Amino acid sequence: MKIKTLCLTALLCLTVLQSPAQSEEIARVKIATSEGDIVAELYPAKAPKTVANFLQYVKDKHYDNTVFHRVISSFMVQGGGYDVQYKERKTRPPVVHEGRESLTAGLKNQIGTLAMARTNDPQSATAQFFINVADNAFLDPTLIPEGDPVKRFEYQGRVHENVPRTNLLNAPQLFGYTVFGKVVSGMDVVQKIKSTPTGAGGPFPSDVPKTPVLINSIILLKTP
Repeated sequence: MKIKTLCLTALLCLTVLQSPAQSEEIARVKIATSEGDIVAELYPAKAPKTVANFLQYVKDKHYDNTVFHRVISSFMVQGGGYDVQYKERKTRPPVVHEGRESLTAGLKNQIGTLAMARTNDPQSATAQFFINVADNAFLDPTLIPEGDPVKRFEYQGRVHENVPRTNLLNAPQLFGYTVFGKVVSGMDVVQKIKSTPTGAGGPFPSDVPKTPVLINSIILLKTP
């Protein structure tokens, strides 16, 4: 009886050790700013290309001595692309958009999450990122129902029927923004940043902190 009990205990322990929640690999970075430090977890299992892209920029020290150049207190804080003179940093080619994959894996544009910034072209994200300071569900990608054609698709109150699947998969307005990480320490710093007074600055007509908010460095604390 004792042997059976011991085996059962060992089996339960092995199950716990191998459970997905316990085995998920994460990376952790520290974003050192002029307002304090922010620590964020990154999730390579949920957005592998996006996380690898971000970590390469970290390794290259791309983010050192850049600024948060766009701050909207009810929305998000964005940085990683310009130095304190608002000179744009050179970047590598864009990373593949992984928004639908990360959303399916459970990552949403909620308070404290990190997402990739981009232009109107969904495949244009390079180095700039933002931290959500509100629950911004409208930034989440739109998942496309099964089928080809898609028998019924509803978007912004309108119903579309028998739409070729590729039309929906490639529609720019349905891509949303790729979430790849989350702040786990330093949300008080994010709150300070979002509350900073803003106005015109450099080439931007609005939303620029009147007193520059520096990203002194981003360093890797934990490898995935």
